[in-house]
Amino acid sequence: MPNALLVYPEHPPTFWGAEYALEMSGVNATFPPLGLLTIAAMFPPDYALRVVDMNVSTLRDADLAWADLVFTSTILTQHASLCAVVERCNRAGVPVVAGGPHPTTFYEDIPGVDHFVLGEVEEIFREFLRDLEEGTAKAIYRETRKPDVTRTPVPRFDLIDVKNYATMSVQFSRGCPFDCEFCDIIKLYGRVPRTKAPEQIVAELDSLYRLGWRGPVFMVDDNFIGNKRDAMKLLPAIAAWQKSKGYPFTLTTEASANLALMDELMDAMIEAGFHSVFVGIETPNPAALLKTKKSQNTSKNQENFLFSAVRKIQRRGMQIQGGFILGLDGDDERVFDAQIEFIQETGIPMAPVYLLTAVKGTDMYERLKSENRLLETPIGTSAMNLNFKTEMRYETLIEGYKRVIATLYDPTLENYFKRCLTLFQHLKPVPHLRKPVSKDKTFAALMGVRRRLSARQIPSYSKFIGKVSKDHPRMLPEAIYLAAMGHHFERIARQQIATHDFLSFLRGELETFQEAVPGRVTDEVEIDGWRQASNSQAQRRYDSIPDEFRYQGDGLDHALESFRRAVDALADGTARSAVA
Repeated sequence: MPNALLVYPEHPPTFWGAEYALEMSGVNATFPPLGLLTIAAMFPPDYALRVVDMNVSTLRDADLAWADLVFTSTILTQHASLCAVVERCNRAGVPVVAGGPHPTTFYEDIPGVDHFVLGEVEEIFREFLRDLEEGTAKAIYRETRKPDVTRTPVPRFDLIDVKNYATMSVQFSRGCPFDCEFCDIIKLYGRVPRTKAPEQIVAELDSLYRLGWRGPVFMVDDNFIGNKRDAMKLLPAIAAWQKSKGYPFTLTTEASANLALMDELMDAMIEAGFHSVFVGIETPNPAALLKTKKSQNTSKNQENFLFSAVRKIQRRGMQIQGGFILGLDGDDERVFDAQIEFIQETGIPMAPVYLLTAVKGTDMYERLKSENRLLETPIGTSAMNLNFKTEMRYETLIEGYKRVIATLYDPTLENYFKRCLTLFQHLKPVPHLRKPVSKDKTFAALMGVRRRLSARQIPSYSKFIGKVSKDHPRMLPEAIYLAAMGHHFERIARQQIATHDFLSFLRGELETFQEAVPGRVTDEVEIDGWRQASNSQAQRRYDSIPDEFRYQGDGLDHALESFRRAVDALADGTARSAVA
């Protein structure tokens, strides 16, 4: 019986990773590795399977010694961890099979992998395993058509301990009908959304229920309403199942902003137990939206369409979690204040803001390539790495981005809690979505969050909790959860700024050294003093970055070492010139 080890590499800290909020709840990771668990269900019964989620536990040498094969599935942010896993497998002599969205696009950048199985693999996975068993397996397998997801099996949730996760995941559809220029979803999954049958989703919910899961379930579709007809068929089935079990799950998903135009569908989502929805808002600037082909976020007949859409969804009973982008063509310096004002006024507490990335394979990537605007910059390592020339001046964009995230997630969290209160003023309470919680549990949660907050955050937190208790008592459990997430978002914002500022410092210090030493310093002892001073100052800045802000692949160690080598080379060259 072959032993197949399914390894899920680590994610670096991100806004949606919720790492710092998870510390308060005692769980290890936000989501399970749904792709790998789905693959696990495709193995023949004669395979022995194990799952190691490196976001939950370490990958041990004993795991690799047990394995005949290692299978991985990753997204782009896991690149550094994946490469480390592959290197360990190579040293241990265990063949590696890689798949998922990241290798599907970037497989040429991942050395050491024995076999790539790319794209959606339902219809080629058994073929790959058969070739493997016969010793004829190829280096690359790629699905050339979009599989029928009604044949996708129920994921093997039994291979993980669900108690290690904050949220479970289920997938209903793949694909999106829209054609946003910067998005790779339609390239990976197509513009015609394919959906599972309602009975498949109910079977997946049943599987989680039998394993003892009670709590949040994320419907991971990139656009849940991409196929409105099939969504309307599914929702009554989920609602009936939820009612029969006493609503054990609170649901969340992703959808486009035109959800606000679908009253019947929103009501069906509420009835099924949907608590919140993520919407890619991107920017309140219609010109930039149209330039990036995101017309679904605009309206010729309504000037403030996005604001109205957010408010309408909130008043229906679902919280909005918004995604925002800076660096779009068509944006100017006014966009920074516009982003802040929109997010504050609409009451979107969790509103991660990202710098735009040109992802390989997207229409935007091809356009920028034709315009000679692509840069040879690695992506997925630093939140402020830009891999293309923006219309806006680089320094202006970076400083504006830092100001936006530092304002939205200020050290006191005052602006964040203001957004939470705005949300509660407009969010319709739905009894089956927000069940009462005992006073003991509520108090324990309140104090658990308070213990983790910084001294600067506790006053605004106390004021916020007092206001919610008085004006929105039913929302108190939600308020505590949002407070935990606010703490996390603030720390991620600080981490991003600290990382960027350190790298900027190294560049500036090296420029200073290059300009000052060769022209002004001729004494060898003085040159060595400059060298030591520069290296010491760089080390102090490096040491000032908290350990909790470090992650695999952050590039800081490499940057510091490169700085030292450059300083040494300049100093040695200057010293030789002085002696000569």
